[in-house]
Amino acid sequence: FHRFLDVDSHKVQRSISGIYEKLMVHSDLSKAESWMRLNEEFLNSPLPNTDGTKTDVHYSVLSLLLSLSGSPSNTDFTERPRVKEAEEEDNFDWAKYLKEGEDIDIGPYPDTPEWSEEESEDDDSQQPISREDSGIQLDRTPLDDQDNTNKTVPVTWTVGEPDARAWLEQHVVTPYWVAHAPRFPHSLHLHSNLLNVWDQHLYNTDPLYLPEEKAFVTETQVIRETLWLFSGVKKHFIFQHHDGKVSVRNNVVVTHLTSNCLRSVLEHIAVYGQAVFRLQRFIDEVTGYSSEPCPPGSGSSHSSKKGSEPPFRTYQAFVWALNKYFTSFKEELTTIERELICNDETVTLSAVLERLNPHLAQIKVLHKVFCTGVAEVPPETPNVVRASHLLNTLYKAIIEYDSVGEASEQAVALLFSLWTETVRPYLEIVDEWIVHGHLFDPAKEFIIQRNKDVPVNHRDFWYATYTLYSVSETVENEEKLNDAASGSSGGDQGSSNRQLTMVSFLKPVLKQIIMAGKSMQLLRNLDCKEAEQSERSSRDAERKSLYTRFLESVQSRLCSQEGSPTDTVSEQQATKRSLIKMQSIIAQHLEIEDVHDPLLAINFARLYLEQSDFHERFSGGDFIVDRSSQAVTCQTFELTLRSCLYPHIERRYIECCGNLMKTLKKDYKLLEYLQAMRNYFLLEAGDTMYDFYTAIFDKVQEKESWQQLSFLNVQLQEAVGQRYPEDSSRLSIFLETIDPARKKHPVNNLEVLTLSYKVPWPVDIVISSECQKIYNQVFLLLLQIKWAKYSLDTLRFSDFTDVTKKLEGALAEEVKVKEPINQQIHRMCLLRVKLMHFVNSLHNYITTRILHSTGLEFQHQVQEAKDLDQLIKIHYRYLATIHDRCLLREKVSFVKEAIMKVLNLVLIFSDRWQAGFGAWKIESIDKMESDFKNCHMFLVTILNKAVCRGSFPHC
Repeated sequence: FHRFLDVDSHKVQRSISGIYEKLMVHSDLSKAESWMRLNEEFLNSPLPNTDGTKTDVHYSVLSLLLSLSGSPSNTDFTERPRVKEAEEEDNFDWAKYLKEGEDIDIGPYPDTPEWSEEESEDDDSQQPISREDSGIQLDRTPLDDQDNTNKTVPVTWTVGEPDARAWLEQHVVTPYWVAHAPRFPHSLHLHSNLLNVWDQHLYNTDPLYLPEEKAFVTETQVIRETLWLFSGVKKHFIFQHHDGKVSVRNNVVVTHLTSNCLRSVLEHIAVYGQAVFRLQRFIDEVTGYSSEPCPPGSGSSHSSKKGSEPPFRTYQAFVWALNKYFTSFKEELTTIERELICNDETVTLSAVLERLNPHLAQIKVLHKVFCTGVAEVPPETPNVVRASHLLNTLYKAIIEYDSVGEASEQAVALLFSLWTETVRPYLEIVDEWIVHGHLFDPAKEFIIQRNKDVPVNHRDFWYATYTLYSVSETVENEEKLNDAASGSSGGDQGSSNRQLTMVSFLKPVLKQIIMAGKSMQLLRNLDCKEAEQSERSSRDAERKSLYTRFLESVQSRLCSQEGSPTDTVSEQQATKRSLIKMQSIIAQHLEIEDVHDPLLAINFARLYLEQSDFHERFSGGDFIVDRSSQAVTCQTFELTLRSCLYPHIERRYIECCGNLMKTLKKDYKLLEYLQAMRNYFLLEAGDTMYDFYTAIFDKVQEKESWQQLSFLNVQLQEAVGQRYPEDSSRLSIFLETIDPARKKHPVNNLEVLTLSYKVPWPVDIVISSECQKIYNQVFLLLLQIKWAKYSLDTLRFSDFTDVTKKLEGALAEEVKVKEPINQQIHRMCLLRVKLMHFVNSLHNYITTRILHSTGLEFQHQVQEAKDLDQLIKIHYRYLATIHDRCLLREKVSFVKEAIMKVLNLVLIFSDRWQAGFGAWKIESIDKMESDFKNCHMFLVTILNKAVCRGSFPHC
């Protein structure tokens, strides 16, 4: 259709949309929103002399404006509020204007209203209403209406509408709450008078029956008071509050039910009303809305705390979750009450209770959790126990109801939503700790608490900074606070009736939380690079909290379970195949116990099919079904935590600990310090330490004093400074006193030496003073072996040449009696070779089979360590291994004593070799050979048995 020069509405609309899109691209959101809204308002507004909206005139005006506009996107526009002009009222007195000049007689009383015939007719229908009841207390009972009318004092109160009295009678409640309340009219049908029929029956059958005074109410009034009770209203007529308990008034009856029937229903309602009352009172106390004191013995233990102390965040979150539920519950009650007021359809008490039955079941669950998790906790219990006990109660309740299956889906959904709200403070504390390194817990409700006496840059930071609290629970719900080390998992030990527990849902990742938190705090206090800090701050701005990611994971898990139809079909087929396979496996296990029940096998298969690794574990031969344990559980809630919460903590743990390990290795040279400890204490830097200890051994052989601190430190600095100048300032040596009895043996004289290496922070967390003590013990053992080896290596055969020439003439007769001198020299040489073989074998075994091989394993494990705690344990395990294999343990001290005897024999032998034959008797050779033989045989026997037993797998 060709419209010639008429405007094209589609073209105008495209132009409007194009300008809107251009404004959105330029991020002029307010201008874009105003542009579209004003165009829509103009197109939908009528124009003068034009009928309808969005006409050609509308689009012509817009087309003209678009043609006149220059560049809408570059124009500064601020929408001004438009105030509609109010229409001026016509205050002109047309009556006075039209009657101007006319004389009107208004009579002697101009203020008297005009007389009307209709008013005179209605005047007879007006009835005086008593001021005593003001129309509200008036009861239109058929029997008492005439008497009440005669007793009241007439008051001239005129109601403007003729139906006002009828309206009041229909809408004002009869005062059933007062004594001797007037009876209300009701039907005379038999069903409506069941109470009278039953009373008449009791009167006729029981001669001792005495009718009691009753307060009659309608079923509507019972329903409304029931709704008010569930809404938290405390003052009722039918229900009464005494010391925190809700009871039913004895004399309340309805005409169509027996008193016993009504009382049983009302008592059932009162139980739930009391639960609502206790929960509402707890909510009011935590939120601070409660103005009246708690009655004694009400079980509200949380109110016994100091009034000035605010409730901790876990209770606040729990109350917030309860309040959200009660808000929806009260909305349902309000809806029922509105339907009751409208009176459009019949509402009975049984129908209301049936409608509220799901809510009442949920209130029962909430009240049970509240009693166990809050009300039964002793008054002076610390917040950490209160919070962990509440979370444990919710956790166990979810597991308990989840095990029932489909019968308790609503309870599980309610408890899970309650748990997700209550656990929020705990997850926020964990998130703040593992992300920012700050354990923010002002109320001390978290199971891990900071020891502020130990600063971060202290060497004991990793061990004594945090305290892990575990709760000892018995069958009687007794609470006891225990302290555990920060690195321990806690909660795994206990007697048969006492079990150490903590927040159950954190147990699988508790170690990761502790490691990530301590690592993050340590990282925050290290001198990291500014670039890394700025990068970290930019990441923190975009980061989602742990709680938010947990909720998103739960939501995605729930959405993924719905799936698409095609995926559902394929999943059903795979599930059916897995179910058949699992059924056959479980049937085989049931037949072992002589149980032939295919239905039981199918149900077991369905129960365990959700666990992905169960098929592998169950089909294996090493799996044992233990019905008494909870090891074989496959609860949906546990799987939700395993897939939605734990991976986020694990990823943060890997990131934090990985960054700390990278920083310690790269910026703080952790590996170099560990290598330095092996270089100097384990003598891996052989050339450097050789210069140090040979100077000491030379002094000993020359019978000079060597136990001088200045001499030892000078020798150590000279030896280290040549090859490792950076370590010369860190190494030092000290002299300690030893037991005088041990000085009898020359080999023990070296025990006065103590080597020290100054390790800077934070490397001293790994290389602590306790570790240096173990290093020193191995260092002294190696020094003693080196001394014996050096003493034997420095002996020369030429030492006996001069001795032989001197003794050939002087001792001729004595030589004839005893063995020749050459034979004695031969025996000495043989003994030297035997001792040298023993010392060299011992030296090679310790340096190669123990220190070198164990050191290679240690270096490999250090490279694979994921966190600092694991690195510390690897280092301690390495030291314990070399300490044990070097026979320094108390259990194998007798073996070390035998070796020390041989080393001491070597030093005595070397001393006598250098002194010559004239300085000692020939019988000492026999004694040295005998002592060496005994020690050698003892060691061979002991070590052979140990090797055969497998005590030395490294041999």
